Parts: sequence; structure tokens; C-alpha cells
Amino acid sequence: AYSLAVQGACHEVILRDNKVEIAKGKALDMSQAAQSIRSHTVVSVAETMADLKDCDVVVVTAGSPRLPGMSRDDLLLTNAKIMKEVAQGIKEYSSEAIVLVVSNPLDAMVYVAIKETGFPPHRVLGMAGVLDSARMAHFIHEELGYGAGQIRASVMGGHGDDMVPLPRYSTVAGIPITDLLTPGELYEIVENTKNGGAQIVKLLGTSAYFAPGKATAIIVEAILKDSKKIYPCSTLLEGEYGYNDITNGVPVMLGRNGIEKIIELDLDDETKSKFKVSVDSIQEGIDILNTKNFF
Repeated sequence: AYSLAVQGACHEVILRDNKVEIAKGKALDMSQAAQSIRSHTVVSVAETMADLKDCDVVVVTAGSPRLPGMSRDDLLLTNAKIMKEVAQGIKEYSSEAIVLVVSNPLDAMVYVAIKETGFPPHRVLGMAGVLDSARMAHFIHEELGYGAGQIRASVMGGHGDDMVPLPRYSTVAGIPITDLLTPGELYEIVENTKNGGAQIVKLLGTSAYFAPGKATAIIVEAILKDSKKIYPCSTLLEGEYGYNDITNGVPVMLGRNGIEKIIELDLDDETKSKFKVSVDSIQEGIDILNTKNFF
């Protein structure tokens, strides 16, 4: 919300939180920050879901926080129940909105949001790959010691331990990182990227917020500006990459309609195998929800 406000990416940002007074305090703080840079964005508060009426984009971050030692899957049932409640509210009050899910476990929550809103899949997506790519870019720079701002890292797959960083599609000023780093260095970068979120949880005692917030704002802005930019996002696969009725992170083109195109990369056999592991991992979570008669 803060990133959107200071970017002036939209006219109005509405915060919704069960702790209404805290939300009001943050809204005032953000609005005043926006005024300090002459941004036209106004930040307000929805005291109930009914106040989120006719929104263009709804970002869902609601859920139990991830605590040290807790895997994303531990959050599955708790956050699925929260997502169901939120999704029903969005369906009732902002039935034409594009829904951007940030809650964890991310890919399973995107699946729940699609099923519970009944929205077309292109209007429900998850923010993960933009964050994971930024983390990978950080670790590439940390290893190289140069190229800041010129690094384009690529990640696909689920937002979790089975994400699939793509060194073959990652560059520094257009130069493939496979030409700049040894296989051992690349392996270390990939492992650091997978554990990037857990590292911050260990240090802070809670999940990261600056990088996820900025990554989320980037996606919202791409949608509102109809930019047609390509970012990795979690989406429902309907035949793409050989999978059906499963959410996973893949490159997509974003515009005013949400996901306007899914980009299918030409994956080598090793990457296909890693992507299958990611798909299977997400399917396990969805199978748990089905077993519990969640839907």
C-alpha cells in the first residue's frame, strides 16, 4: 500500500484489517507520505468488507503470519479458511475486480481464491515470482560484486522450497549468468534464493515486508496501466506446460484484464523435472483441502 501511494500508481488505496484503529493510523501515515511527494493517491480504510466496493484490484495479504520453524504448508488449513471468507466478500462487493493473492502458502491460496470467487482464472493471480526473482538477483550481485540494476533473474514454479530458479534465462546486462559464474556458485545462488524468505523470518522473527510489498505494487501497477509487461506469477494452468487444474508460477503477460497471456518456455529436461516436483508439491496441498471437504 505504501509503495502504491508514493508511486502515485492509483487514485485510491483502501486498507482493510481486523484491527481497524491500526489500519486508520497507517492510512493517515501513508496519505501524509504521499502528500510529501505531491502524489495524488489517497489512502483510506474499509471498516467492513462492504466498504471494498467496486475495486479494480484487490490485494489479499490476510492470513496467519509465518513464524520461525514453521513451513508454508503448516499454514495451509488456517489460511485457507481465511481466504474463503475474504474471497466471498470480494465476490459480493467487488465482483469485477482482479484479485492478487500474497497470502501463504501462496499457490494453494490462489487455487482457493479462484474456486471460492468463481472468477475467471485470468482475474485471480498470485505474487511470488517477482519477489523470488528479486531475491535471486540480490544473491547474483552478492556473488559477482557488480551489475546492480542490470541483473534480470528468472524464477518459476511454486513459492516455496520447490521453486525453480532459471539460470539459463537470467542475465547481467544481457550476458547469461552461466557465462559469469561457476556451476558451484550458481548452485549456491539457487539454494540461497529458495531459502531467502526463511532467512528473513529467522532474522526478524516474522515474514519480510519491504520486498514483498514492492513486488506486489509492481504487479498492481502493471495491471492498472495495462502495460503488457511479463512477470512470473502464480496462475491456474489449463493445459500449459502439460498440467491441468493446478496453480503454479509461470511467466505471464499482465494488462487491464489481469493475466492476458501465459508464456510457455522451452524447458530442458532437468528444469521440467524440477517443475514437476513443484507441481506435485502444490497438488499435495490441494489434495489435503479436498480430503478435508474444504470446497
